[in-house]
Amino acid sequence: MLREIADLGFEYAELSHGIRIVLLPGVIRAVEEGVIKISSIHNFCPLPAGVNQAAPNLFEPSARDHREIDQWMRHTKRSLDLAAQVKARVMVAHLGSVQSFWFSPSRKFKAYLKANADAARNGDKTYQALLRKACERLRKKMPPFWDQVIRSLDDIRPYAAERGVSIGCENREKFEELPIDVDFENLFASLATPHTCGYWHDTGHAEIKQSMGLIDHRTQLEQNAARLLGFHLHDVCAKGKDHQPVGAGRIDFNMISSFWQAHHLLTLELSPRVSTEDVQQSKTRVEAMIAKRFPGA
Repeated sequence: MLREIADLGFEYAELSHGIRIVLLPGVIRAVEEGVIKISSIHNFCPLPAGVNQAAPNLFEPSARDHREIDQWMRHTKRSLDLAAQVKARVMVAHLGSVQSFWFSPSRKFKAYLKANADAARNGDKTYQALLRKACERLRKKMPPFWDQVIRSLDDIRPYAAERGVSIGCENREKFEELPIDVDFENLFASLATPHTCGYWHDTGHAEIKQSMGLIDHRTQLEQNAARLLGFHLHDVCAKGKDHQPVGAGRIDFNMISSFWQAHHLLTLELSPRVSTEDVQQSKTRVEAMIAKRFPGA
């Protein structure tokens, strides 16, 4: 797996939340033999025993059940241990969600958007009213879940600090997932120093949220630029599918690249269905943007 990535010209790779535990010996051997370096890993990595497909939300740090929190802590620590072992700088993490017993707060506005695809872009007043109501309901339900997220991060941060690994808190694409995008700034301000947590920006997720009228992509980056650790880079096609080749969709990557700093990690996060040629073209396009952003580097 890692040899294939290296043969495509990549010096670094991110270990994803789809790495089964049986693959670890080969991963570690590839790192030790210098086949490739690991820049970051994505919680949970390795996958919990018995889980055979990507499951980053299997246990959530927002959960109300202490048994799920215990499992989240246990497997997040395993991810941090692996990150330290392979000398990864960042562990990317999802921060949970607001759970509803019956109906999701987003049910009505999503149904309206499905029937009226341009509602978010054309200022449709009915859609805007449904969206405001959904946001109010989400905010009302959020406090116990959000409080648990803060507790979970406070509990895991010393473990990450001991291993020299930063926690990249990723922006999410679903309405009920945490943090609500405008809350990242308050999240980082509320955590005690030294900071082991930072912001991890997923371009596809931000584009999806923008298409729903929930955020402005540029503003999202501006508000979190000081705490940026890295990026998941992928495009979103006209039909709204993400993890597409860079430059093949509607995301303004010139705008995205204007926020890049020399210490940021840039990860291509592409669909398994993307062709080898598209992976190579995405790599070439990102390298061209890096050269433009950092001339002479």
